[in-house]
Amino acid sequence: MSKSMMKALLTACAAIATTAIDAAPLRGGVQPAQRNQAADEQREAAADRWAATTEAAMTDDERFSLIHGFMALRIPGLGDPDAVWPDDVVPGAGYVPGIPRLGVPSLRETDASLGVTNPFGIRKGDSATALPAGLALGATFNPELAYRSGKLVGQEARARGFNVLLGGGINLTRDPRNGRNFEYISEDPLLSGIMGGAAIRGTQDAGVIGTAKHFALNSNETNRHSWNAVIDEAGLRESDLLAFQIAIEQGRPGSIMCAYNLVDGAKACGNDFLLNKVLKQDWGYKGWVMSDWGAVSNADFATNGLDQQSGEQLDKQIWFDGPLKAKLADGSFDHARLSDMVRRILRSMKAVGVTDWQPQSPVDMAAHAADALEVARQGIVLLKNDNVLPIAGSVKSIAIIGDKAQIGVLSGGGSSQVLPPKGWAASDPIGGTGQMASWRVARWFAGAPVDAIAKAAPQATVEFDPGLYPQSAAAQAARAELAIVFVNKYAVEGFDAPDLSLPYAQDALIEAVVKANPNTIVVLETGNPVTMPWRDKVKAIVAAWYPGQKGAQAIAEILTGKVNPSGRLPITFPEAESQLVRPTIPSFGTPENTPVTVDMTEGANVGYRWFGKQKLTPIYAFGHGLSYTSFVYSNLRVSGETNVTATVTVTNTGKREGADVPQLYLESIDGRSEPRLLAFDRVILRPQESRTVMLTVDPRLLANYDVGAKRWQISGGRYALAIARSATEMVARKVIDLRSRRFGDMEGRGVDKRK
Repeated sequence: MSKSMMKALLTACAAIATTAIDAAPLRGGVQPAQRNQAADEQREAAADRWAATTEAAMTDDERFSLIHGFMALRIPGLGDPDAVWPDDVVPGAGYVPGIPRLGVPSLRETDASLGVTNPFGIRKGDSATALPAGLALGATFNPELAYRSGKLVGQEARARGFNVLLGGGINLTRDPRNGRNFEYISEDPLLSGIMGGAAIRGTQDAGVIGTAKHFALNSNETNRHSWNAVIDEAGLRESDLLAFQIAIEQGRPGSIMCAYNLVDGAKACGNDFLLNKVLKQDWGYKGWVMSDWGAVSNADFATNGLDQQSGEQLDKQIWFDGPLKAKLADGSFDHARLSDMVRRILRSMKAVGVTDWQPQSPVDMAAHAADALEVARQGIVLLKNDNVLPIAGSVKSIAIIGDKAQIGVLSGGGSSQVLPPKGWAASDPIGGTGQMASWRVARWFAGAPVDAIAKAAPQATVEFDPGLYPQSAAAQAARAELAIVFVNKYAVEGFDAPDLSLPYAQDALIEAVVKANPNTIVVLETGNPVTMPWRDKVKAIVAAWYPGQKGAQAIAEILTGKVNPSGRLPITFPEAESQLVRPTIPSFGTPENTPVTVDMTEGANVGYRWFGKQKLTPIYAFGHGLSYTSFVYSNLRVSGETNVTATVTVTNTGKREGADVPQLYLESIDGRSEPRLLAFDRVILRPQESRTVMLTVDPRLLANYDVGAKRWQISGGRYALAIARSATEMVARKVIDLRSRRFGDMEGRGVDKRK
């Protein structure tokens, strides 16, 4: 690309974004607007034709240039520090050169799980909207909001010249100590698939290629490069793979990023079963598979289904250049496979539209900030409330206690870290040993909860104590009518927590405060569940997660009642580590890259399914969440043999408007416990208003995967379904008789294949 062409591109990119999103609070149903299926298929067929024609016109050197790329960051010790980059490089996660003579643009990639990142501040003065944690998004149970989130990140990526978004964390939160759970959505395949797919769809509607990652079973950060996840195929198909499958169906991502770990003894990025047999053959996926950065260790990964080596400086060598060319020359690598790799990349470029970018309206950052606020509002979960919230107007004094509550709100760390418009209010280098140690810096987003609460409760005198000494905090609390304790637990890519406790003696801090003032509220800023030895003593508990750049305002609005809480837990809060499948993390504390084989004996029984099967009682169950109003369910009806649907009437019986999340679960099959979320909705109701909602069940959630037949199998029998407030709080039940039925991945979910 010439310098004049590049200048024109950057000028266009500076103004690029789609029309501003309506930032008004969502009302009613949860599904994004229906797509035009025929138009989608027509566009993708045209992309297939263009990819085939364009690839056929390439030289082999041009083909090879598209299947590997470098990290567009100059990191000491990685790569040539004096390497000359092409003119159109946008510093960020990755770059793959284009082929101007054929109209093929370069791929310019950015990390963006929670907003467009600016690693190490390489793009001077470049900030972006910082969204709440993925778990907060999952807690909204609102696909429309997920779509809006994905679209705003896509718009901001495009405005910087990026055309590939490395977002879309679909992995199930199998272990609540995983340091990267805050990037993911939930422990349930349906919720993760629907929400993740909606976000990817939003990104691609902004004209940026979306990515679903990390495929698959990237369940822990401990020794993630050498973690061998061993699991039976049926369990894998019914859990993590089903989450990805639904996300791919919903979002049609242009790319899939494979994981660092091994699955059943083979590296995920060179795993023939995952990439060739499941993804491309069984699911018919047409996009391309990119590696995670530093996840390639052999040229044979190309034969096993990997289409592109990413972040090549992090690997021992550029496997998809010289070594793969040598295999092509000696006949051990097929030329047709090389063409397939290239065509997959090209067709995603064309299908999403990165080959045909046109200047668009400037990004509406105010609207994006409003969306970030709305995710935080809807994602905050009120776990407990003994008539102390919302804070009454009669309260005249409030003690706010906790580390940095006078400064900002905590965020998760690693490659997803976003620099928000107001910058970081504080940064605490934590350090450690290993590849991600330099990323291990706890950062707080500007916007102090102390200030936000003082503004939201102007009738009260607000005083602050940092919680450095429990005795000092207790003295402060004793002088106030109400005490609010902010506690936090930092999570970061590359590191797991050894347990579920709060660090820095924060449990002792809460104990001291509640002893001094029984009217104590605890606000959790965490990327995972935590244990709560003080739970029965405090009056209220609020899970704020990592609430993003508008987190302080959202927390204050929830506490004071300006916003009625509606979040529901996307992950189970265990009573203790002893309730987990693996009470201790395998190989925790060993040197980095220590080989470890982990038998995932739980199979598809992840999270609440494990708790239900084992008859364990958590602190708070998946789907749990309280409101400042009350809802009742009535007239539950379940029908269907081929396509099961349920209808239920939801009534707001309280005195204020609120949002409810009715959840439909499978309880048992022929009396055998089989807890599974089947469907959900989010409905906003005025006081005394009723609405009947229809919940349609994906047949795969009623089935088990028959490995021998390679088909889904619904066994004939009596299926007990329940409408519920959470995975453990069933309200009404119905039993239906289903006949035996088989169907395959490519046959469509509604096809009836009875024996």
